[in-house]
Amino acid sequence: MNLHEYQGKDILSSFGVCIQRGIVAHNAQEAVDAAKQLTAETGTGWHVIKAQVHAGGRGKGGGVKLAKSLQEVEEIAGKIIGMNLITPQTSAEGKKVHQVLVTEDVYYPGETETDEYYMSVLLNRGTGRNMIMYSTEGGMDIETVAEETPHLIFKEEIDPATGLLPFQARRIAFNLGLSGLAFKEMTKFVTALYTAYVKSDASLFEINPVLKTSDNKIMAVDAKVTIDDNALFRHKDYNDLRDLREENPIEVEAKELGLNYVDLDGNVGCMVNGAGLAMSTMDLIKQSGGEPANFLDVGGTADAARVEAAFRIILKDPNVKAILVNIFGGIVRCDRVAEGIVGAFKNMGDAINVPIIVRLQGTNADIAKEIIDNSGFDVQSAVEFQEAADKVQAVLN
Repeated sequence: MNLHEYQGKDILSSFGVCIQRGIVAHNAQEAVDAAKQLTAETGTGWHVIKAQVHAGGRGKGGGVKLAKSLQEVEEIAGKIIGMNLITPQTSAEGKKVHQVLVTEDVYYPGETETDEYYMSVLLNRGTGRNMIMYSTEGGMDIETVAEETPHLIFKEEIDPATGLLPFQARRIAFNLGLSGLAFKEMTKFVTALYTAYVKSDASLFEINPVLKTSDNKIMAVDAKVTIDDNALFRHKDYNDLRDLREENPIEVEAKELGLNYVDLDGNVGCMVNGAGLAMSTMDLIKQSGGEPANFLDVGGTADAARVEAAFRIILKDPNVKAILVNIFGGIVRCDRVAEGIVGAFKNMGDAINVPIIVRLQGTNADIAKEIIDNSGFDVQSAVEFQEAADKVQAVLN
């Protein structure tokens, strides 16, 4: 589950991470009120207005602006709220901005002795350990830094048996070239950041930039936070942080129907039971010359209702040119799935307007093939993987 910047910062702050303070506003007047409150609390006269969308590169799209007066706060917030923000991480249509974060300006006017760093905490899937990735080149695209100056990217892996050790936090501060008070503040920052990552069951914390102010404070100026969906049962309060407006509407609908669905950019829809078989099916589609349009796991209860719901979800994607149904009948009987497919055709009628290839293997697979072949509907049955691949290739060509 992705969070907005202000939500991620709230979590960080709750674990003692120093953050750039801010207040959320849903219209221009709320933004002015937020700026007045921040001025009263912090003494700041300038404010940064940040669009709150689930996408990076907001500044490049005009979603982050500096306001030097309350009049500018009102003008800038009024322009950003309601706009379709287009960034390198959005579609061509962009994302509509529903709210902004009005923050204190931590780049003190006239002060130049500031530094920006990049820092993230994530799982290194190659080693199965959490790691802190960091660089002196904060505020830039980390992908560009890694490609052009890989020696400026540092990694600190954490042993799960011990957690982050003090010497590791000190090494991070040392590699960032810090000394004195800034060195001590960075070790505190890193320790608190890693604690927040672990205890919130996050899968990603990305802070870009981490700022060293002119008075040697270390703080998170931005925060990209992703929480592991599988751990949300331990954090019931985090469920309220989900912003469905920022998520793919088809994926939201599929989740409500109990389907494991991920939208992709291909042209062949997949309906499969079991994540492993789904991955193999996606490979099969690639080898046949197609591109998977989705990952869809109907689970172990692929009855008529779920099959019909899965068809409707897949067909919401206008790029789908064919659908491959690949079911292994272990817990679920293949003939029940075949009946579900036929039932879906009867209920949906002309709504199914693309070729359907069905491969059913396992319990009662022979009966299932007969049901499909004798249905009278435009459904092609297959027995082997290669046969299914050939039929996918044929309908695409």
